Amino acid sequence: MATEDGSAQRPLAGVRVLDLANVLAGPFACHQLAHLGAEVIKVEAVGHGDLARNLGADPALSASGMGISFLAQNAGKKSLALNLKDPRGKAALKRLVTTSDVLVENFRPGVMDRLGLGYDILKVENDRLIYCAISGFGQTGPWADRPAYDQIIQGVSGVMSITGDAQGAPLRVGYPLADTLGGLTAAMAICAALNAPQRGAFIDISMLESVLATMGWAVSNHLIGGVAPAPFGNENPTSAPSGAFQCADALLNIAANKDDQWRALARHLGRDDLLDVPSFATREDRKRNRLRLKAELETVLTTRDAEDWAKELNAVGVPAGAVMQVPDILAHPQVSDRAFLGQFEHVPGVNRPITVARIGAMIDGKRPAVTTPPPELGADSTEVLQDLGYTPAEIEQLRKEGVI
Repeated sequence: MATEDGSAQRPLAGVRVLDLANVLAGPFACHQLAHLGAEVIKVEAVGHGDLARNLGADPALSASGMGISFLAQNAGKKSLALNLKDPRGKAALKRLVTTSDVLVENFRPGVMDRLGLGYDILKVENDRLIYCAISGFGQTGPWADRPAYDQIIQGVSGVMSITGDAQGAPLRVGYPLADTLGGLTAAMAICAALNAPQRGAFIDISMLESVLATMGWAVSNHLIGGVAPAPFGNENPTSAPSGAFQCADALLNIAANKDDQWRALARHLGRDDLLDVPSFATREDRKRNRLRLKAELETVLTTRDAEDWAKELNAVGVPAGAVMQVPDILAHPQVSDRAFLGQFEHVPGVNRPITVARIGAMIDGKRPAVTTPPPELGADSTEVLQDLGYTPAEIEQLRKEGVI
């Protein structure tokens, strides 16, 4: 049982979601839906399950089929191990579809059709089904059949080309950005489809387009302004002084994007003299001379620690924040006091407590949260099939013959 009270609003209570997805984009989408109250049944391949079960930083957990990559986004779900290549497995899925609202998969386009379980087949079983297919490039187009992993999408989308500085780019963003944005886009589209006056839809999610949709400023600078996006490192190309500045112990992000913020920054650092320098008079002047300005400001900033400056600058109206390490921000009261992290004291197959991240939203002051840990492979197969009307003898026969 999770330590957090599960009484927060659960807007998707009563919605059943079938998670046929693997690794990250699809499971992450269903992770959002589970925390929001949906019943999520993870349909996994018999014998090995989601590939994420064997991924993560702890080799022992990966070897046991409860890898950290799986634990990260599968709390609150049920696991049904089902052989979808067997006619009886297909029949079981079809029966399950009749009781469900949503199905999410992230196979390559055409895989579900070849299994005889594509949208056109399943909507006959349930014409109110919301079928969400997540793929690297979408269901159509010249790249539709290409395999896609996060780094592939980061590369072709242009994200890598604008990450880093002129000497270091292209660089990969340090976490699976494309998978995560694809999952969030899918969850958003599913929630919208659940609210449609007439239920039933095929949702085509492209990880590439999900990423491009979030690159609005970079894309629009090209489309509207005719300016090709370029890597700016830690500098904000829209304003100055705005970027990462060296302090005594670490980098400090400062976003003095308005003229009054620039003036407040210069005065607080005791560099009022910079306000009279023609090269720094306007935002455009400061942008053109950003490196000279940065050097002048760092003569003062390097005398003290980043967090000290952050507190003082925020107090005078200049947005600032130290560049922190992941463990430090997770332990900070800003995160730890808002129930963002949930702990499960006992996790079957893990046998020690685990702490996982929840969704980045609160509703009426409470964090929506699941109350059960990530499941072992097939942990809920019997329960799910019994609910569908299978008898104990039928379930045992399916188990003996490797269908479940």
